Amino acid sequence: MGDDAQADGNPGAGIRGEAHGTAPVPLSVLDLANVGKGYTATDALEASTRVARLADSRSFTRYWVAEHHSMPGVASSSPAVILAHLAAHTSRVRLGSGGVMLPNHAPLVIAEQFGTLEALAPGRIDLGLGRAPGTDGATAAALRRTERLREGAEDFPQQLAELIRFLDDDFPDGHRYARIHAVPGPVQAEGPKQSAHRPPVWLLGSSGFSAQLAGSLGLPFAFAHHFSAANTLPALDLYRESFRPSEVLDEPYALIGAAALAAEDEREAHRQVLTGALSMVRLRTGRPGLIPTPEEAESYSFSPVERDFVDSWLGNVTYGTPEAVREGLDALVKRTGADELMLTANAHTPDVRVRSYELIADAYALPAGREGDGGSAAPDAAEAAVDQASSSPIRSASIGLA
Repeated sequence: MGDDAQADGNPGAGIRGEAHGTAPVPLSVLDLANVGKGYTATDALEASTRVARLADSRSFTRYWVAEHHSMPGVASSSPAVILAHLAAHTSRVRLGSGGVMLPNHAPLVIAEQFGTLEALAPGRIDLGLGRAPGTDGATAAALRRTERLREGAEDFPQQLAELIRFLDDDFPDGHRYARIHAVPGPVQAEGPKQSAHRPPVWLLGSSGFSAQLAGSLGLPFAFAHHFSAANTLPALDLYRESFRPSEVLDEPYALIGAAALAAEDEREAHRQVLTGALSMVRLRTGRPGLIPTPEEAESYSFSPVERDFVDSWLGNVTYGTPEAVREGLDALVKRTGADELMLTANAHTPDVRVRSYELIADAYALPAGREGDGGSAAPDAAEAAVDQASSSPIRSASIGLA
């Protein structure tokens, strides 16, 4: 598999992160571009840009965008488009999908999109793949133009193999796709400017299927702990037991998605995470909408069944003061043995979402202004990107990992 592990002879290069400050493992960001009531998609994407720039400057390892459709409270239906924008406003942090739902797309299209992203930000792109639709059945049927939705999930291993062939441009002679090339891609590698790298492929999941497949293929694995906590330890155990060394990795590498929100005031943190819990109640009962306001969430009369769901949901969210969040995340790492934490802050208010990541960075003493070891922009270019972000059409600025 032709990623940077091959390029420098170091399996895991471009995959394994580095812990900074007092963090026990590398820290990363999962973004859904939440749209709260009273705000717009532009506001949400502006906040996403601000978080990405924060992640870039405060030594977070990667910044991933989730794919979801037909959800008014989520503005991340097109991860590749958002990532292209963020690539122009960052210089170090890795950017990726958390994930692209492969059954929704033709593998060639994904290879072309992420080949383009790799050309825009060489050495900084991750391709995280899931097999869930990222939406309801009717929307999935509209995306795939078929009612046979189970076939897409069942064909996932074959779709994955086809995508990797397109990324590596190595279909065997006689294959029906042997003369088809994903561009930008390896077919252009004769010139000195074409990167020999391609985005590392990650498998994402919330159950054992992708865990076992990732392990058997020697790929990195990302588990959606933030909405499937009961399956976290079994899935990670299965991944590690199934792991076979590959050109990409010589040892297992697993990150977990963790819902976390820090605020100066514990009550404000609770008010904000309650908005996400109410949003999930409505989503799971067929009433998706904008993320409700804290006032609406506090005054909502939960039924006993809804209250049980909310209590369970909030039990898997690490929230409170920065010190409390740090302690909770440290305990999560100890319980799971995760190699990396990917934090998602689902909240109503954009400024609260941005501030949460800043407070967590401070709590772990993550260094500021660190120059990257593979970023695509020189310092002056990075500064220009920051300046440009302020005047961008997308102004300066769960779900996911399914």
